[in-house]
Amino acid sequence: GSSAQFGETYRSIIAINIAGAAILLLLIGGNLVRMFRDYRNRRTGSRLKARLVAAFIALVIVPMAVVYAYAVQFLNQGIDSYFDVQVEQGLGDALELSRAALDVRIRVNKQQTRRIAERLYAVPEDELYGRLSQLRSAAGALDLTVSAGSSRIVASTTAAPLDRLPQLPSDEIMLSIRRDGEFAVLEPEADGTYIVRTAVVLPGWFGRDRAVLQANYSLGNKIGPLTDSVQATESRYSELVYLREPLKNAFILTLSLVVLITLLLAVYGAIFFARRITSPVQNLVAGTRAVARGEFDRPLPAGDDDEIGYLVDSFNDMMNQLGTAREEARSSEAQVENERASLEAILSRLSSGVVAIENNLTIRTANAAASDILQCDFAGREGQSVLSLAADNPVLAQFMEKSGEFIKEGRTDWREQIALQIEGERRVLVAACTPLPGSYRTAPGYVIVFEDVTELLRAQRDAAWGEVARRLAHEIKNPLTPIKLSAERIRHKYLDHVPVDEADALDRSTQTIIRQVEAMRDMVNAFSEYARAPELNLVEIDINRLITNVADLYPSYEGGARLYLDLEDSLPLISADALRMRQVFHNLIRNSIEALEGKPDGKITISTSLQEKKSQTRCKITVRDNGPGFPTEHLDEIFEPYVSTKEKGSGLGLAIVRKLIEEHGGNVIIDNEAEDGATIRIYLPYNKNERDEL
Repeated sequence: GSSAQFGETYRSIIAINIAGAAILLLLIGGNLVRMFRDYRNRRTGSRLKARLVAAFIALVIVPMAVVYAYAVQFLNQGIDSYFDVQVEQGLGDALELSRAALDVRIRVNKQQTRRIAERLYAVPEDELYGRLSQLRSAAGALDLTVSAGSSRIVASTTAAPLDRLPQLPSDEIMLSIRRDGEFAVLEPEADGTYIVRTAVVLPGWFGRDRAVLQANYSLGNKIGPLTDSVQATESRYSELVYLREPLKNAFILTLSLVVLITLLLAVYGAIFFARRITSPVQNLVAGTRAVARGEFDRPLPAGDDDEIGYLVDSFNDMMNQLGTAREEARSSEAQVENERASLEAILSRLSSGVVAIENNLTIRTANAAASDILQCDFAGREGQSVLSLAADNPVLAQFMEKSGEFIKEGRTDWREQIALQIEGERRVLVAACTPLPGSYRTAPGYVIVFEDVTELLRAQRDAAWGEVARRLAHEIKNPLTPIKLSAERIRHKYLDHVPVDEADALDRSTQTIIRQVEAMRDMVNAFSEYARAPELNLVEIDINRLITNVADLYPSYEGGARLYLDLEDSLPLISADALRMRQVFHNLIRNSIEALEGKPDGKITISTSLQEKKSQTRCKITVRDNGPGFPTEHLDEIFEPYVSTKEKGSGLGLAIVRKLIEEHGGNVIIDNEAEDGATIRIYLPYNKNERDEL
């Protein structure tokens, strides 16, 4: 049924393909006749059309012919290779081998049954069942059954009592027993497997009734299905051998029709697309000649929505744009000049520094903020190498060294923090770089925008540390008073009532607790003072007199250090909180004295002077000692809270100094001397207006 249906469908498909090929031949013939007529009449575009059609047909026919020849050869060889004589012989041998294997298995099982019958000779009937079970297990049989002829079952044993029931020997078995004395056959089971059923005469039993021993053996799950599979495969192969030639002819016919229709479609498509391409080319030729004559008012007819149509539309747009190109160029030039002036005005008012450099590291432009932050005058330096400017400017050299590393790594678009040392102070810049628009794969330059965020970062850290100090002071201060009162109460209550040796130990212990509580209270007060924003009482003070008064409190013999003053005369009065400034100088002097502890020639020098910077006058105060100086690795963080270089220090002294100076609108710079010692420089404005400007 399915083969007949397939044959009808196949014939219908062949008929449809032949009809389609005939229609295509008629269409192609008509188009070729028209092309020949146009070529003979020398119509514009006919020669180009003929060449395009010939080229397309050649490009299609040659590869299709090669593919067709190869496909036919491949089909013939492929189908013939499927029907090899050796394969056919091998399938027959496999079938014969499977049958021989089954015969061997049947003979083996029949011999096993004979041996079992011999072992059952003269076994009493009451012991027969037990003996049968032992022999079945030893032989691997599915079941063993002893019957008195075909009338009754004497004993039976099975490996699966629920699945296999003992049966009396059939007439066929009894007939074979009477004729040959034995029976063996291969039988299928309901689950698709096979068993070997055997039966032999059991001698010495039941007198005139012939005793029969039946034994069934399993072939396993593979032998039977494999035998069926070999037989089915051999049958299918024989059918295919018979259909070999019709199959080859059907494949070749189908392939030939497919190739023919493909060729016809390709030829018709070549004619169609050649006509589509050459039609607008004629118009483009005429339009090009018109443009060459300077005629821009003759647009071409609109093309189709494809590449040729886009070309026609682009040609029309080109003619329209050529008429206005000169005016637009002049307008663009004026606009560029205006935008450049506007950009320069915007850059000059930005607080962030902006530097634009060419790909060869020459300066394109820079604003005033960049000059202030990098302490380099960029005015009038356009076209100069930024590296040559950096050679004379240490701040610019640091900036270019760190930003140049990113550019050398090929990173043209980055955002990083850059730390610079400016006048001995660590300043942090947030810099971002982006490439200027350029040609493909090249960037003519870079724009680097940067801003000094040192004060912002410092304010954030101060706020965070202030909160930490406030919480720490609160948590520590609460238990101090009970601890001190408890120690005093123990001392008062038990000191006079214990033995002398124990009283001495009690006295030392309670005094130690009280002293340590007082020390912790002082430290807590320092925490509280750092966390609390100082309220300044600004008055006009003489800074030289204040320094002198503080220095008088530190005699030269204390700690072995000598204190020297080098104060500039006639300094103007400054607006400051006298109490807070005293605290600043006390902290600095004590810090130097502790650093000089144990040094017999220790020397501390405090000097004052005027400094002009950015058209502003500031008071410069320098505290210098000849101690060991600050550890180099701590210079950048020495003003941070809880950073101390001394074992007993709280780490708040210098932090409080910086906080108070910054509250006065000044700044503090710390550095080590070239030989020995440390230097702390303080810069203070003289009045409120200058402090606001700073």
